[in-house]
Amino acid sequence: MAAALIAGPAQGKGPAPMPSVTLSELPREAQATERLIRQGGPFPYAKDGTVFGNRERLLPPARRGYYREYTVPTPGVRHRGARRIVCGGERPADPEACYYTADHYASFRLIVQ
Repeated sequence: MAAALIAGPAQGKGPAPMPSVTLSELPREAQATERLIRQGGPFPYAKDGTVFGNRERLLPPARRGYYREYTVPTPGVRHRGARRIVCGGERPADPEACYYTADHYASFRLIVQ
């Protein structure tokens, strides 16, 4: 997966570059979820693979249906927790970019290899 930054206008105004994180720096549960995404599943939660609307507008703009979300299990939590991986692309098992959030979409980091 190639690293990408969000570029603002030439005058330096606009969004700041997207923070990034290497896959190896993520919790092991996130690494396992990323492997499941690339394998095409099966996923442990019914909501995994559903369309992510990007209502927060923290990810680069894209058409509806471009982004899909996946649960990253949180040890000791009985519900889905707050951690997710959101991937964008035309082919869900071969995403163009994936993003990690540990705080239920309040912030994202681009996952780089």
